[in-house]
Amino acid sequence: MRQVVIGCVALAAVALLATGCRPEPAATPSTTPSVTDKGPTPGPSVSPVETEKPQADFDVPAACEDIYSAAMLAQLQSGNPPLNDPGVTMLSTENADLLEIIHSGAPTLRCSWGKPSEYGLATNVTAIDADQAAAVLAALPAAGFGCEAMGDGTVCRIEQKGVTLDDEEYTRGETHYIGDGGLVTTAWINFAPEGYTEDVVSTVWG
Repeated sequence: MRQVVIGCVALAAVALLATGCRPEPAATPSTTPSVTDKGPTPGPSVSPVETEKPQADFDVPAACEDIYSAAMLAQLQSGNPPLNDPGVTMLSTENADLLEIIHSGAPTLRCSWGKPSEYGLATNVTAIDADQAAAVLAALPAAGFGCEAMGDGTVCRIEQKGVTLDDEEYTRGETHYIGDGGLVTTAWINFAPEGYTEDVVSTVWG
């Protein structure tokens, strides 16, 4: 298996999804992690961002604790704390179409788990309208995501494995859910709790 470099400072590798390293937005996840850029990075947000743009009838939760069941929240708190470490700048997706929506001013809530490292995840819950939902549903399969129905919406996933120059294996991926009026985007590296997105969907949409 081809070796790649991993790390945030000394080596150029899994930094694009590594918590604490911010990659350039790309149309799809690359086969190897990219180096950290020097541009501005969005910090964690604990409340929705207000916007004047009309949105679907979807209420973005007010806090990250509100998007998880009690059991999942306890699992995350014990398995990979803290919540929203200020040093974590990892994006919840590398897909350019999704990033455009998330950063367009739409109400969104950002949540990350873990410290700056090659182990963690980042999630955004964003309000979207019907046109944006249709655009996402068209963009993700074209970008190589596998999509299927989940509840009243659609879940799309992609995963990659690799080996670093130090012969250390890593796994990274993205899982996104398009539901009624909302979008949940999650990127992770070496940390993908079982049932994570399903729990968020069940909690947020009820």
